[in-house]
Amino acid sequence: MKPKYQYQVIMDDIKSKILSGEYNILEQIPTESALQETYNVSRHTVRKAILELSNEGFLRSEKGSGTYVSNQYQSKSTGNSNNKTIGVITTYISDYIFPSIIRGIEGRLNKDNYSLLLASTNNDVEQEKKALEMMLSYGVDGLIVEPTKSNLYNPNIAYYLSFIEQDIPFIMINAYYEELDVPFLCLDDVQSSYLATKEMISKGHTQIGLISKADDLQGKFRMKGYIKALGEAKLSFQPEHVFSYNTETKPDLYANLKKFLIENRDVLTAIVCYNDEVGFVVVNLCRQLGISIPEELSIIGQDNSYIAQNANTKLTTLTHPQEEMGHDAADWVIKKLQGRKDLLNEYYYQPVLIEGETVKGFEE
Repeated sequence: MKPKYQYQVIMDDIKSKILSGEYNILEQIPTESALQETYNVSRHTVRKAILELSNEGFLRSEKGSGTYVSNQYQSKSTGNSNNKTIGVITTYISDYIFPSIIRGIEGRLNKDNYSLLLASTNNDVEQEKKALEMMLSYGVDGLIVEPTKSNLYNPNIAYYLSFIEQDIPFIMINAYYEELDVPFLCLDDVQSSYLATKEMISKGHTQIGLISKADDLQGKFRMKGYIKALGEAKLSFQPEHVFSYNTETKPDLYANLKKFLIENRDVLTAIVCYNDEVGFVVVNLCRQLGISIPEELSIIGQDNSYIAQNANTKLTTLTHPQEEMGHDAADWVIKKLQGRKDLLNEYYYQPVLIEGETVKGFEE
């Protein structure tokens, strides 16, 4: 990656402050002298940054008065006002259930001739910030967002508040930020993991493990469902039966799960997995370790992904709306732009168990 020039660093910072609402439209920005001091650069560098931002429509300078925030960048980017654009930000694009979700969004937008502007964050808040800035700079008419690290404090809240202040409708899918009161469409993740755990209990299993993801809200709620099912069955929750990972430790998932399976080989008879992707990591590890499925270990995934549907081993799993969720999110934004007032602010899709080959009764 090419290093940025000093004026580009200043441009990016001022642009971020405008898009996040730290600098408001028509507000005067600090003087050239103040910017020189803040960034420790020459006046020439500051002036170059201001000139570039003025050309892009973010600033306007008034002789003898100062430099002010402009909203010209919005009209420059929108171009033909008849062609509305909906921004879509997901954590991933080409992996797992995301192609199906995006297909649902695209299908609905195409019906009303809306354009789609797509970005992904790789579940990284800095990449989410860049994606949000891109959407605000472009001047999207609406936004569909899958939150990044939704179980952790998000430093990009100011950008979402900018969308609200500018009356740009947006809806969240799969999760939401608990700090914000915004519309969302989610799978009932508590119910999904509850049903998965209950299925294991109904088959006679009492030593049931859980693999959970700590930095996403889905992981928090799926653990809640697991604990709820154990409690109803009067089975004790045992922390050592829970394996937790996050986005940063995911590259080491295979090695760490292998250790977890070896340590619990003579203890656990069943495992509820965070999703199908993790479910198949466990399936592959069991093959490597000589653990027979489901005779020695029963496994349930979640999300009914293409992996569960097309693998040689048919994974027991639970449904996820995928394409339907994408369609419904796009439909919500379009109707909001059309002025509909009676739209739901939150909706939970109910999961259904899909029996596969990876669960067996403990006494069978």
